[in-house]
Amino acid sequence: MPLSHLLLALAIVAVWGTNFVVIKISLEAFPPFLFAALRYFFALLPIVFFVPRPKVSWRNLCAYGLATGVGQFGVMYFAIDGRISPGLASLVIQTQVFFTIGFAMFFAKEGLKRYQVVAVGVAMTGLGIIALHTDASTTFMGLALVVFAGLSWGAANTVSRSAGSINMFSYVVWASAFSIPPLFLISLFFEGGWEHMSSTMASAPLGAWLGVLWQSWGNTLFGYAAWGWLLSKHPAALVAPTPLLVPIFGMGASAYFLSEPLPTWKILAAGLVIAGLVVNLFWPSLESKIKHHLG
Repeated sequence: MPLSHLLLALAIVAVWGTNFVVIKISLEAFPPFLFAALRYFFALLPIVFFVPRPKVSWRNLCAYGLATGVGQFGVMYFAIDGRISPGLASLVIQTQVFFTIGFAMFFAKEGLKRYQVVAVGVAMTGLGIIALHTDASTTFMGLALVVFAGLSWGAANTVSRSAGSINMFSYVVWASAFSIPPLFLISLFFEGGWEHMSSTMASAPLGAWLGVLWQSWGNTLFGYAAWGWLLSKHPAALVAPTPLLVPIFGMGASAYFLSEPLPTWKILAAGLVIAGLVVNLFWPSLESKIKHHLG
């Protein structure tokens, strides 16, 4: 990967990692699905009037919009809203790496390699430690919801890669149109109705609205457009593991800004999940170097 692409990947994960603090703070003003709907509303408007529709099918745009808008962020916001701490959410969402590579293997008809089994096992051990330490701030339901969000992220990665080499900024903007209706409908029926939605938006402080705009422009338009662009330029196995740095930013920012505790079990769990990701990323090249050295 060229240095410029690597620096772009690092900028993306820095934005994504620290964003979990913004999410937690903004959820004090907005219910989760309304928050997600507003995120994609401002990612769509008014920018959609200034960028052409990408040369990809409506079905592809719809699949990506539903996977990221509802499956990933709607569900993850719901989980962070009292069901899992933001620092741990930044860690657990990285299960997307295994889902992304798993989907790529499934559609490419590739078999699961031994080192990948080991990598998944190590990461799952870390998730198991988290599951054993559920409490008021992190519930088993919250853990399961964020794993599902990771699956949805993996599906979105697969869909965006199938779109080929296109303008990813335009792609993310237009796909947002398919995220908004279901998110607003879920909020309308399950978060208090239209009167509650309108009063919530009217009374939300400026800081909460800035959080919405940061979600829309910093994370959606910059983060996911740049992420999709990297996926279109490089193999999934090379790009997908780069967010393993997200938990470092996420847990660090949560500890600093939200005073989220970092007990030994949490550090151990994070170490195991990240170790699994590292094995999955670096084992093939390490094995190749060992064979070359011995050969």
